Amino acid sequence: MTANLQTKMVDVVGKRNTVREAVATGCVQVGSETARMIARGEIPKGDVLNTARVAGITGAKRTPEIVPLCHPLLISSVGVDIHVDESEGRVLISATVRCLGKTGVEMEALTAVSAAALTVYDMCKVVNKGMTIGDIRLESKSGGKSGDYRREG
Repeated sequence: MTANLQTKMVDVVGKRNTVREAVATGCVQVGSETARMIARGEIPKGDVLNTARVAGITGAKRTPEIVPLCHPLLISSVGVDIHVDESEGRVLISATVRCLGKTGVEMEALTAVSAAALTVYDMCKVVNKGMTIGDIRLESKSGGKSGDYRREG
């Protein structure tokens, strides 16, 4: 027996608008020397953290162009926080996305972190091609019929 699965966008016309918020995080392992260079503004391409922050904001806003079944949303705010952890040789990224809408902003938060992480890699690849991107995950979400979610541990 073959399942007849059709790809479709979820119809949200019957849902009511609620305040939605999602927080996602991720990490780029860059190594101690690259982390030091980022922190001191010594990467040849320029300001890694501000460029990655803008890329994250842009990524959140353009999520429906990247993820085919995401609804275009009127996003109220996108905050992207990026911290260099020199002692661990990594860049930590957090994105918070908010809107008033009929569907959540989890994908926008995850896309923001992904775009910021890719930008860190792009800007630093001239000094280190061995970086790894990982641990991209939803930390929390609120609003909507399914209620709140918070990652445990």
